[in-house]
Amino acid sequence: MSAAGCAVIGASVALFAGILEGVPNWQSVIHFLLHCGSSQRSKIAVDGYLFSDRVISEREGAGTTIGMGRIKRRRLSLPIACQPGLHVGECVPFYWCPRSVMLFLIHRDNDPDLTYHGGQQPILQLEADLLRTVEWAEQQAKRWAFTLSNAGSYFFENRCDLRQLTEVNWDAVRARKWSGRSVPAAVRKFRYEP
Repeated sequence: MSAAGCAVIGASVALFAGILEGVPNWQSVIHFLLHCGSSQRSKIAVDGYLFSDRVISEREGAGTTIGMGRIKRRRLSLPIACQPGLHVGECVPFYWCPRSVMLFLIHRDNDPDLTYHGGQQPILQLEADLLRTVEWAEQQAKRWAFTLSNAGSYFFENRCDLRQLTEVNWDAVRARKWSGRSVPAAVRKFRYEP
């Protein structure tokens, strides 16, 4: 999941035809959260890419961090089994769900591990086409993976084959409510783990 800004030829739809069979039609979009301060916007405009937490942590003037430092540090050491030698923190963190737990935590502003307290207003949610992003990554010899649950937790499963998208719990991704008795068991199975 290394980069956006991918101007890719229209062949991606034909190239991946049939791979998304059994996956909801709406789920070809992946999401990235970004604080839209001028320094971040200008860096993306100059670089033309989104960068992993590993790269950002090594750059000067990284800008405003909206994630939890403890989770970001942990991701730097979490291996991606299907891509030997690659760690979660070395990938750009795209998400399946536009209603992210992180945005909810920012809205609530009551988690002791959250150092950002500027609200949701300056948060920009970028969207990318999953198939085109994977096609771009493969053309650039960039490794990519997706996870079946929270990649910041200690235990998660990952995949490197788009045919395995059917293993994603799409009911949980579509859910608008993540807690309480009315939440289906299939959604509760993948609860947020800080």
